[in-house]
Amino acid sequence: MIYGYARVSTDGQSVEAQVQELTAAGCGTVFREVASGAKTNRKQLKKALESLQPGDVLAVTRLDRLARSTVDLLNTLAAISARGAGFRSLRDTWADTTTAHGRLIVTVLGGLAEFEHELIIARTREGREQAKVRGVKMGRKPVLTPYQRQEALNRLANEGVKAVARSMGVHHSTISRLKTSAMAAAAVAETSEMLASVGRSEGM
Repeated sequence: MIYGYARVSTDGQSVEAQVQELTAAGCGTVFREVASGAKTNRKQLKKALESLQPGDVLAVTRLDRLARSTVDLLNTLAAISARGAGFRSLRDTWADTTTAHGRLIVTVLGGLAEFEHELIIARTREGREQAKVRGVKMGRKPVLTPYQRQEALNRLANEGVKAVARSMGVHHSTISRLKTSAMAAAAVAETSEMLASVGRSEGM
């Protein structure tokens, strides 16, 4: 059985031209969808994939009707292959997993996508390491300046967490974390002082 999948992005467009082309290519059933290609949850595409049985073929008029990126395409082809079915693009004749030549090209495409992914990871890692060497601090910029943090801690002696947070225009969790960190630092300092005092006493 050959199934077709036709998609347009907006209600103002029509899938009829795609449906006619897919029907002429031998598709017995054509699933029609009006949705952005960027959406990962496309109901009609899901139905089309769930309908596939071993030996079936899913066809589209062009690859961009099925996927918006190489990764998206490879993931969808993997889902089709997992059901024992094949895939064919009428306009992109190289994208035909029902032939040995098409399967080879898709395999090479998958290897290139993985290689590109590894390059991105390596470049990101190198960029972070170089930034650290230059003294660049990674992570999000602090919500409060050092002066504001100290002011908040001073006010916490007489005011509640939510009151301080509201007056400083931040979420109460920010002030709560600040308070917890300050208490932990104070506890560490107190413990260190106690240990130092014990050491001095034993040294007398």
